[in-house]
Amino acid sequence: MGTRITVVGLGYVGLAVTVLLSRRHAVTALDIDPGRVAEVNAGVSPLDDPDLSAALAGGGLALTATTDAAAAYADAEFVVIATPTNYDDEIGAFDTTSVEAVLEASGVTPGAAVVVKSTVPVGFTERMRRRHPGREILFSPEFLREGRALEDNLNPSRIIVADPGPAAERFAGLLAEAALNDPPVLVTRASEAEAIKLFANTYLAMRVAFFNELDTYALQRGLDTRAIIDGVGLDPRIGVHYSNPSFGYGGYCLPKDTQQLLANYQFVPQNLIRAIVDSNTTRKDVIAHDIVTRDPGVVGIHRLAMKAGSDNIRESSVQGIMKRLKAKGIPVIVYEPLIEEAEFFRSEVVRDLGEFKRRADLIVANRMTDELADVAERVYTRDLSGSD
Repeated sequence: MGTRITVVGLGYVGLAVTVLLSRRHAVTALDIDPGRVAEVNAGVSPLDDPDLSAALAGGGLALTATTDAAAAYADAEFVVIATPTNYDDEIGAFDTTSVEAVLEASGVTPGAAVVVKSTVPVGFTERMRRRHPGREILFSPEFLREGRALEDNLNPSRIIVADPGPAAERFAGLLAEAALNDPPVLVTRASEAEAIKLFANTYLAMRVAFFNELDTYALQRGLDTRAIIDGVGLDPRIGVHYSNPSFGYGGYCLPKDTQQLLANYQFVPQNLIRAIVDSNTTRKDVIAHDIVTRDPGVVGIHRLAMKAGSDNIRESSVQGIMKRLKAKGIPVIVYEPLIEEAEFFRSEVVRDLGEFKRRADLIVANRMTDELADVAERVYTRDLSGSD
């Protein structure tokens, strides 16, 4: 059935690409987690994404998931790498070891073109080509939201593949034919494509940081944040999208991508990129200080997830607030259904929402939700619209 594709990694990027392409082509998904593989083969999404869940449950996909690398790579025409690349503070760059390991392992199918979809430092693809002469190694950045990964793959804002050549054109065509819209397609050099990904996410982080600093100004001067944002956003060059104040940008992509871009700027003059990274720390300091001035007895942290509709608590901004409050000696309890353990960083996890509300003198929530409406007078949030 169509092109034979292997996707390595069943996180948000990998699973979304797997489901997207298996609607028309034979896709084998490779992952080291047997539980995740079993769920996908049973038509169950291991991730919190309504569209992915519906697509897997509906069947009709030419999709097989496996932990058997040899079987996954056999006869593949494309090997798509979607493994995690976390930012490593010790080396000051992304940890690309998982991507490099797949490049080594997939060499058993020398005729397959490898497409890196993991986010990598600028120049990584060129280095891998020098390390693996004769291998066809492409880079194709992914632009998606957690919780809406399949939707963003079906309706992509753009498709970017590097480098120019038959394999890149063919892979771009696979993505374009699977899209429901008519996205622009850009085939460029690998280093430019890597930079596009990092600069795009850093711009989003900059926008979050800008409106958070606007809110900090309003908070400390006693001004109406909403009125200011509404007025600023009426300029069509600015707009009101992506302007809701928060406790800071967080999640899997923005913190690590801004750090990597900053690392790539070594020996290149800059001020703004460093300011974006520093601003996120300052915002958490401001929010925590504002909470401390209210002299709460027990602070309840309502949800640790990065944003609404996400099952990812990694690097969520509210965790920074929580750590600062605990450092001040303020007792903290947590309500987070995603956590099964009794404690989170030595703070009690309260599973019953009613008990959580009763015990918390002040409830800290990055986003206001309907389930907090009955205790709204005790909720601390900078949220204006409930959106991300």
